[in-house]
Amino acid sequence: MAYVSQDQKKKLAPGIKAVLAKYGVKGTIGVNHHSTLVVNIKEGVLDFIGNANKKNKEYAERTGSQFYEVKDNYQANPYHAQDDEGVFGEFFGELIAAMKGTDWFDESDIMTDYFHTAWYLDINIGKWNKPYNYTGV
Repeated sequence: MAYVSQDQKKKLAPGIKAVLAKYGVKGTIGVNHHSTLVVNIKEGVLDFIGNANKKNKEYAERTGSQFYEVKDNYQANPYHAQDDEGVFGEFFGELIAAMKGTDWFDESDIMTDYFHTAWYLDINIGKWNKPYNYTGV
């Protein structure tokens, strides 16, 4: 069963904060329901909203589906965010590695409907009531 304690969060926090500082991003770290490590990104020099809209537009054009604009906030997919191009992929890759630390594991087997992981990861860009603040040029 997924479980992350406040002590584990405190142990992982310096590495997470170092990644945020390296990329000029401000955020908070929390634990949700004792099972999910959460990083809420509030502001920074990376245009996450613009990058998400670019990816959504390319996907809509490629598949012939409707384009859905990201306006103020979104939740990054911790399983595919590191696949983004350029600095965004590098940032998410380093952030996810810092959030997992050395104690994280995933022994899930989707074929047998068995899910066993150390803890879950959430990366929020902005919040529903407070949009992401892009401070770059």
